[in-house]
Amino acid sequence: MDKTINFRRLWALIWKEIFQIVRDPSSLLVAFFMPLMMIFLFGYGVSLDPTRMQMGLVQQGSDSLSTSLATSYANSPYFDVQPGQTVQEFSERLAAGQIFGIVVIPSQFDRNFANPGDTSAVQIITDGSSPNSARFFSSYSLGVYENWKSQTLAEMGVAVEPPVAVSTHYLYNEQLASRFFLIPGSIAMILTMVGSLLTSLLVAREWERGTMETLISTPVTVTELIMSKLVPYMILGLLASAICVLLALAVFGLPFRGSFIILVLLLLAFLFPALAQGLLLSALTKSQFVASQVAVILAFLPSFLLSGFIFEIASMPRWVQIITYLFPGRYVIPPLQSMFLTGNVPELLLPNITILILFGVFFFGMTMRVTKKHV
Repeated sequence: MDKTINFRRLWALIWKEIFQIVRDPSSLLVAFFMPLMMIFLFGYGVSLDPTRMQMGLVQQGSDSLSTSLATSYANSPYFDVQPGQTVQEFSERLAAGQIFGIVVIPSQFDRNFANPGDTSAVQIITDGSSPNSARFFSSYSLGVYENWKSQTLAEMGVAVEPPVAVSTHYLYNEQLASRFFLIPGSIAMILTMVGSLLTSLLVAREWERGTMETLISTPVTVTELIMSKLVPYMILGLLASAICVLLALAVFGLPFRGSFIILVLLLLAFLFPALAQGLLLSALTKSQFVASQVAVILAFLPSFLLSGFIFEIASMPRWVQIITYLFPGRYVIPPLQSMFLTGNVPELLLPNITILILFGVFFFGMTMRVTKKHV
């Protein structure tokens, strides 16, 4: 296999590919419309922040303390309170998933509250079939009660000294906003889709139309052919990522504490294996339909599920954690999040960029092996 490169011929092939991209609306749609749609979807539609949870509030008494606590729940930004008189009113709605839980303020609440030994003044009922939601609802309901209790005791002149004073400081993401780590991760998801879909679909289209066979029949080497496909789409991927970064900073208000130069290097290091993987899929399948399905299964889904984007890798079973090392997405999302929230962390950036480049070399080499200079 001839691996020498004629740079004049390579430059002509790159310009030919650029003109083909400009003339093809579908490639521009994938490269620019999909990032816009996905960044707004992840920015506005996906949130892990427990706000405005639907809650059933049963106030069985009408004393002043009961009413004060009910008012605290109603004024909380975390709950959308629906008042009622009995638990049975909300039981069916809780089973149907229409509310997150029920808080019961019993009729003897004022009397129990005055008793220092009482620990069951308020009952919290949650739906255990959704453990994460149940934990959120229970902890936030209890938090509202404890805050109200401390404030009420202070107003009553009762000095209650906690056994331990806890001072909590949140570093890097002071607001605890989920979008601050979801949006950087979504940039990696977008580049995965743009990279793998663009190269797999559009190159497979050339195989279906016969233009790839025409290129192969020319003196163009396999190396020049593959590089002419990589370079234009890498530029297109950088433009798509630039749009995402600008939206993240200007629209969603994300901080950026790293270096833009290192960010570009990181994105290039990730685009290399993403695009090379798409080229490999197109060379193996030579079908747009098959290439698109395989790209979703082998590129997007592993990046979405096994990269730490949504689910913590440390909380996965050990054998699944081992599998995550086989996918490039694992090595781009933590550095991306650190670039936005923490800054340049060499101990994190250098190893991950190196591994991403090695992934790209592997996919590039495999593409060269399966791309033959004959029909």
